[in-house]
Amino acid sequence: MKDLRTIILAAGKGTRMKSRLPKVLHCVCGKTIISLVVDLARAVGSLKTCVVLGHQSDKIKDHLSGNIHVVIQEKLLGTADAVLSASNSLKGFHGDVLILSGDAPLFRKETIKALLRKHKKAQAACTFLTAVVRDSYGYGRVIRGSSGEAIAIREEKDATDYEKNIVEINAGVYCFNCRILLDVIKQIKLNKRKKEYYLTDIIEILSEKGYKVEVVEADDASESLGINTKEDLAQAEAVMRGRILRDFMLSGITIIDPQTTFIGMNVRIGRDTLINPFTVIEDNVCIGSNCTIGPFARLRTGTKLKDNVTIGNFTEVSRTEIGEHSIMKHFGFLGDAKVGKSVNVGAGVVTANYDGKNKNKTHILDKAFIGSDSILVAPVKIGRKALTGAGCVVTKGTNVGDNAVVVGVPGRIKNNKK
Repeated sequence: MKDLRTIILAAGKGTRMKSRLPKVLHCVCGKTIISLVVDLARAVGSLKTCVVLGHQSDKIKDHLSGNIHVVIQEKLLGTADAVLSASNSLKGFHGDVLILSGDAPLFRKETIKALLRKHKKAQAACTFLTAVVRDSYGYGRVIRGSSGEAIAIREEKDATDYEKNIVEINAGVYCFNCRILLDVIKQIKLNKRKKEYYLTDIIEILSEKGYKVEVVEADDASESLGINTKEDLAQAEAVMRGRILRDFMLSGITIIDPQTTFIGMNVRIGRDTLINPFTVIEDNVCIGSNCTIGPFARLRTGTKLKDNVTIGNFTEVSRTEIGEHSIMKHFGFLGDAKVGKSVNVGAGVVTANYDGKNKNKTHILDKAFIGSDSILVAPVKIGRKALTGAGCVVTKGTNVGDNAVVVGVPGRIKNNKK
């Protein structure tokens, strides 16, 4: 959207995380919190995104990529001051400004798009997102007027006893008319208790000046979860993981026990694949149709399984491509390998892919039979319909031809199968 820019507020110290790592660099389902928020801005059509940083800004900048403008908030004087720090990036801009919190990674693009649509349709000065929660402690409460319109946001420390009982909270997402935002934000006064300038105070100022303020309530209150502690991080992980699993199940994937199954971001799984309990599938894994995975299996980033592959219990597959109808049913490790069609990988098989300096490749061609407890010391090639004997060690650089048999320690190519 040419008329939409985004400001992401990520300058806080995150002291409650009790970590040397900046809060926004902690991961949810394998992706940093800040990258999830940046991805959201792009997903809703923002062509320019400004990230406001403060504490440990150099570390965070190293994790930002693409068309990102970074602004440093020199003194951490609150959210309104953070927005003012980014005002230079809005000079000459006459569209709308989306403001997101850098520690709130759970918002869906559909929710934010609904906010933007309402803002446009109503031609509002500001439209902000709310949520209704069971426990509103710690959140800003949404104060409504006699006609039900939003007239203020009251932070926890400034709320009266009556206001503290309000269960509609500010979710921390705003869309502003840029011109009005830059004009009114300068009128926000320093909060005497916190010695900060609250962006939330702008709602009351806008209301008093007669500007139109609109509200969109999130369908799912869990989207509004901000991450401030390691407990919050675990809750966010559970929410995101639940969404991923739900989407897969609705697309035709059988997941026996969602409680014990982890699937990361950017994973593709074909229909009628079965995922058994205690399975971990990391980011950027591709699984075909009619596969069976687990239990107690781990598929690491870069793994590709074609249709009808079986990966059984206590197995790990890393950066490996496995062809149709191949099986690896019992405890073993395949790393940096390319496995052909209809290959049998026996129990206890290991590809020794790392020599202390480099990760080396293993090639196993169609219909090969890798006997139990075989160790393949990469780089190595096992030919079509070749067989390795149980306990065999195929040493580095060996090329086992088609239909050959290799046995022993070290492995000796004995004869060709008939």
